[in-house]
Amino acid sequence: MARHPRLIVPEIAVHIRQRGNDRQDCLRHQSDRLVYLSNLGHLCRRWRCALHAYSLMTNHVHLLLTPPHAQACALLMRDLGRCYVRYFNGRHGRTGSLWEGRFQSCLVDTPRYVLGCYRYVEFNPVRAGMVPRPGDYPWSSYHGNGGARPDALLTPHPEYLALAEDENRRSAAYVGLFQTQEDEVLTAALREATDGGYPLVGDALKSGLAATGARVERGKPGPREETAAAEQTRAQLDLLTEE
Repeated sequence: MARHPRLIVPEIAVHIRQRGNDRQDCLRHQSDRLVYLSNLGHLCRRWRCALHAYSLMTNHVHLLLTPPHAQACALLMRDLGRCYVRYFNGRHGRTGSLWEGRFQSCLVDTPRYVLGCYRYVEFNPVRAGMVPRPGDYPWSSYHGNGGARPDALLTPHPEYLALAEDENRRSAAYVGLFQTQEDEVLTAALREATDGGYPLVGDALKSGLAATGARVERGKPGPREETAAAEQTRAQLDLLTEE
C-alpha cells in the first residue's frame, strides 16, 4: 500500500517522533545525547527551523518545531539522521540502519494542541516511568521552557509567548501546565495523530487542508486511491528522506 505524503505546512508547528530500529536504544550514553543536541542545533539553524520543545529518550526522540517551508523538516531530519548515524555507528562499533524507517509527524495548531504538545513532549520521561517529575530529567527542553536555565536551542512558539507578557510570569505559567492531571484524551489524540500523520489543528486550517485533498482525519483500513499530484509529492518527499 502506498504511503501517505507527509503533511507539512510552512510556519505551522509539527510534532516529530523518530524511533530506533526495532525500538533498540539509539541514545545510550550522555555523550550520544550531547552529540545529538549539537547536531540538532546546527541543523535547525541551517534549515531555519524553530525548535520549541524536545525530549531525548533512550530508543526514540520527540521534537516540536516550526519549519519555514514544506521541505525543511525532511531536510533537517535527513541530515540529522545521516550525521548522527555516522557518529553512533563509529562510537559503538556497529553498522547499518539506526532509525526505524521514516520519522512520524503531525501538525499542531491552536493553544490547546500546541501547548498540549509542549507538555506531551516534556512529560514523556515521566510517562515512561524514568523520573517522577519532568524537572528531574536532564535531556528535555523542560528546564529551558520552565525558566530553570537558558537553552540556546529553543525558540518560543507564539502560543508559549501568549502565556504572559513578563518572562518570569510566563515561565511560572508554563510550569503550572505540568501541575494538573494529564489530559489523557489529548495525549491519546497526539499519539494517534503522530502515528497516522494527520493534523491536530483548528477548524479553519483543517478545512483549508481538506480542500487541497490532504488527509486530515484517521483513515479507514484498506487501500486508498492516490492522485497523480499526491503520488508526485510523495515521490519527492521520499527522495528527500532517503539516507
